[in-house]
Amino acid sequence: MDIIISNSSGKPIYEQITDQIKAAIVKGELAEGEQLPSIRALANSLRVSAITTKRAYADLEATGLIETVQGKGSFVAGGNADLIREEQMREVEGLLAKAVERGRACGLTDAELTEMLALVLE
Repeated sequence: MDIIISNSSGKPIYEQITDQIKAAIVKGELAEGEQLPSIRALANSLRVSAITTKRAYADLEATGLIETVQGKGSFVAGGNADLIREEQMREVEGLLAKAVERGRACGLTDAELTEMLALVLE
């Protein structure tokens, strides 16, 4: 699992870790039951604080994406890829709604907006 941290990103490091692990689960790069690196191992490999990776793992666990077994480690929980995909679809719908709202504020018709979307999809 490759996680890339960007210091120039506006997102906190723990969110970058969380987002990349979520993406890996959705893409199937991390399978159900697969063990994640320990908090300390991930912190060392990313050269960040163990507190930062602990926060990322806590957020992932709170959303049900991973499960932590005391003394054994953290594992990818089952059946969550659909939940993540649904969340991502809601986000895209929100962005599209904002784009439509902005287009209408500029006086664009539905036909013009549809044509623009078709061009972007190409």
